Amino acid sequence: MSGLIKEKMKKICKGTLSRIEKVSLNTYLIEIDLPYQINAKAGQFISICCEGLTLRRPFSIYSQTDNVIGILFKERGKGTEYIKSLNQGDLIDIIGPLGNGFNVNNKKVLLIGAGIGSAPMAFLKTQLDKKGIENLFASGFLNKTEIPSCLSVDRIYTDDGSLGEKGSIITYLDKLIKEYNPEIICACGPAIVLKSVSQSGEKYGIETQIAMEKVMACGIGVCRGCVISIKKGLEIVNATVCKDGPVFRGSEVIWPQ
Repeated sequence: MSGLIKEKMKKICKGTLSRIEKVSLNTYLIEIDLPYQINAKAGQFISICCEGLTLRRPFSIYSQTDNVIGILFKERGKGTEYIKSLNQGDLIDIIGPLGNGFNVNNKKVLLIGAGIGSAPMAFLKTQLDKKGIENLFASGFLNKTEIPSCLSVDRIYTDDGSLGEKGSIITYLDKLIKEYNPEIICACGPAIVLKSVSQSGEKYGIETQIAMEKVMACGIGVCRGCVISIKKGLEIVNATVCKDGPVFRGSEVIWPQ
């Protein structure tokens, strides 16, 4: 058995569903009581085994208190339909935490979330607040019906203007950077948002760390189903989002044209 698979086996456990709640039009919050405490970093994820499906489904960690972890998810397919059908007290087979997380090092942080990508940013904000690290959390959604009721955000943007400022969060990046003057920008969301954050970071000479959203089957870099291209020095190499990420420096990522 390879070292990677052995490491994965150590992280498999069955937790108990202690909470399931619909928190927006199509978003759900679940909390899972684990048999032991984990020390998750914002940006890491868990993979859930869904009955009748071969591949596990990955979800960013939204919260952790002692041995209870929370995730936010949108109902999008058979995997999330299965999770939504569970009841309090049901057992959930998970692997995690997997991947790496954000590494801020006491810098003034601008947090950018978009859609369900706001979940790991909310977790990061919680961890930063506990450490007394200055931060501003800005998040964008299509409209107010998509905003989870459990989410606490400093600045809200909606494409249709139904809540907060009107327009895509991408169009407000320059304004946010100039007003807040961050030392580092951390983000999670669709590729178009992460690309814009990375480009803004390069434009203003600010470090960026981004949590990539990708379909991740194995969770440990074996299946190679989540490969992206990144820069390592003068070379361009392949990296797996699940194992080498999901958090990367924005300046490393080769973005599709």
